[in-house]
Order: sequence, then structure tokens, then C-alpha cells
Amino acid sequence: MTLKGRTYWLVGASEGLGRALAAELHRRGAHLLLSARSEERLNELARELGSNVRTVPLDVTDPGAVSKAASAVGDIDGLVYLAGFYEPMKAGSWDPNAVEQMMDVNLMGAVRVLGRVVPGFAARGRGHVVITGSLSGYRGLPGAIGYGASKSGLMHLAETIRSDLWHTGVKVQLMNPGFIKTRLTDKNDFNMPFLMEPEDAAKRMADAMEGERFKTDFPWGFSLIFRASRFLPQGIYQWLFAKPK
Repeated sequence: MTLKGRTYWLVGASEGLGRALAAELHRRGAHLLLSARSEERLNELARELGSNVRTVPLDVTDPGAVSKAASAVGDIDGLVYLAGFYEPMKAGSWDPNAVEQMMDVNLMGAVRVLGRVVPGFAARGRGHVVITGSLSGYRGLPGAIGYGASKSGLMHLAETIRSDLWHTGVKVQLMNPGFIKTRLTDKNDFNMPFLMEPEDAAKRMADAMEGERFKTDFPWGFSLIFRASRFLPQGIYQWLFAKPK
């Protein structure tokens, strides 16, 4: 499937992977509607990209704003949900406000936006839904309170939407990246194997969007560890992934 000439709404486009994906999709000829909280950063990106770009500032934690933005966007060919918030955190140092914000932006934000777009796609029998999960969503990991659960919820949500719309004209895809060098992963104080640049991750996502596979885990070698972990008994998994320091 070619992206050229198609109109995509990117939610979470002002920074990191979202910003890089906007540039990549624009390079491939897509028309873009870009949303994020920072109007300044969106406008800066729109100026960089040039033609066929429109900005729609949006705070995904505000239901009224989501409804207004969806109306402003109008008919589109596809939606890519990339908005994310992350704070590294262990259960013993639980910050309720930060955890709630991660759940609200990463999961509930997606629920709000998808709820305004997916029914229209289903009614028309066409559309493209792309949800950004994470390799961290496969199983519980140490130091990922809030973030891992929100991404796991997104992955489950994507599978449900795909099951409901399978064999229709609506294409549903789930992207599960590993570590990407952004202002969010800059918060980590541990080694991040296979750390990707946003531009590399964006190219992999765009390539996948042009394909037909439902789920894309990347980088491939690193993703094997997470996919294989699903088959480990809990005791062995804890011993391997959550050894006491």
C-alpha cells in the first residue's frame, strides 16, 4: 500500500518518534494533520516540512479537546497514535500523579482519540489505524510501573480492534518498538540495548505501514527476547528479568 496522497492524522507528533515519523511520511508523499500539546513545536515542524501539512493542537487528556480536534480534522485516511508519557519508576517509589498521567496519556488518550475515529472508519468500510505499543508491554518489567501497563493495554486494544474489523476495509496495525533515543529515554539510568535513533524507528514504522502485517516488533533481534519471554514460567521469568539488586 502506498502512503502517497493519503491523509494521516498523527497524534503525538511534536517530539521524538512522532516528529520523525511525520517527516518520513511527508517524504513519502502523505498529507499530514499533526497534533500534540505544544502548538509552537507543531508549527515549527509544519514550517520545516512545508506543503500538505496542517496542525491541530491537542491535549489527549481533555475529552472535550479530543472531540473538537476530531471534528476539525474531518475525513482522513489514517490515524497514528504516538502520544506518550514516561517516568521510570519502581513499585516502592510509586508516584501516583506520574503513574496516572502515564495511564491517561498513553492508554486513555488513545481510547479517547480512537473512539472518535474508528467508528467512522468502520461505517465507511475503509481506513488505517496505527497504534504504537512497546516491547515493554509483553510482560511486567522492573522499574516500569505505569508505563508497561499502559502499553500492554494499548497492545490488547489494538488486537481487539483488529479482531472486530478483520476482513473489512479497515486496516489495523500495532507497532512495538524497543528503545528509541528521545527525551523520554534520556531519563533512564541503565543500559539500553539496540538503542535506535528516531529516524531509524520512523523508517521501520513507515515501511510496516506500507505492508500488510498486523504486528511489527522491532528491532527484530531484540524483540525476540520479549516475545520468547511470554512462554517462560513466572519463576524463571522473574529470575531472569527481575533479579534483586
